[in-house]
Amino acid sequence: MRSQPLAAVDVWRPVMEVAGYRCQCTGQCGNPHVKTEGRCPHEHDHYTSKHGRHVRLMAAPPDPLARDVAAAGLPASELRAWCPDCHGAAARLARKTAPADNAPALFDL
Repeated sequence: MRSQPLAAVDVWRPVMEVAGYRCQCTGQCGNPHVKTEGRCPHEHDHYTSKHGRHVRLMAAPPDPLARDVAAAGLPASELRAWCPDCHGAAARLARKTAPADNAPALFDL
């Protein structure tokens, strides 16, 4: 039996079943995942080979910068399985490559 989150299992489980309990990152994190045919090798409840810790996949929107409130309202069909490493790296990369916000800063006069 694979572990499951304490909340939102009715959304999380269908996402994981479609993903085969494997991270669905295909390079959005900046890593082309060359050794695993372009897809992240992390599987839910398996150990990482590098650090020896358990991988706990999460169901999140394809856009790693999506706001939590917007993501919470999405159905399972619009979510994908992410490992924490890929999701964090994809969010950092998306922030770095996003267009600059032209809104005035607090101390701009």
